[in-house]
Amino acid sequence: MRSRSHAEVERRPRPEGPVDRRGPVSRAPELDHVDRGIISALQRNGRESFRRIAAGLGVSEATVRARYGRLCEQSILQVTGVTNPLGLGFDAQAMVGVRTTGPPEIVADELSHWAEADYVVVTTGRFDLLVEVVCADRRELLDVTNRIRSLPQVVSTETFLYLELWKQLYDWGAGRTNGGEQDA
Repeated sequence: MRSRSHAEVERRPRPEGPVDRRGPVSRAPELDHVDRGIISALQRNGRESFRRIAAGLGVSEATVRARYGRLCEQSILQVTGVTNPLGLGFDAQAMVGVRTTGPPEIVADELSHWAEADYVVVTTGRFDLLVEVVCADRRELLDVTNRIRSLPQVVSTETFLYLELWKQLYDWGAGRTNGGEQDA
């Protein structure tokens, strides 16, 4: 892959003020077969029409539209085009392990507002947080990791640079049914 300069790769705009893009997600409420059916249909084809989904589930299009709105509002569902950042010319995608001095939620909240961070998760084990970052190039990646290290609650970081993306799926089903079996 040919290396691109800063000028050739569009940098992501930094959000102004609070960001409310897929923040913390709480425990799932009970989902019925209609909710799970909508999620499954959209995982197969994010452009599927509400009319076709409704017909497949035996409910009205208005029901699907209302349920879709609720699922999105509750941060259970987000329909989006998934890309490979490396294939778009972003030459530095990495997972950063972060160790903190205290509760990791403070750092997680801060990092979740950064445009470069597309995945922030509190974990157990060696790191308190894992943060996936996408940067135009390695210089920007260095700048981002230095910004992370400069946060007062950060003890250390370890960066794992992605060399190639082999698998990225988001079709794991619509959650557990009341009987405890995973949906296909």
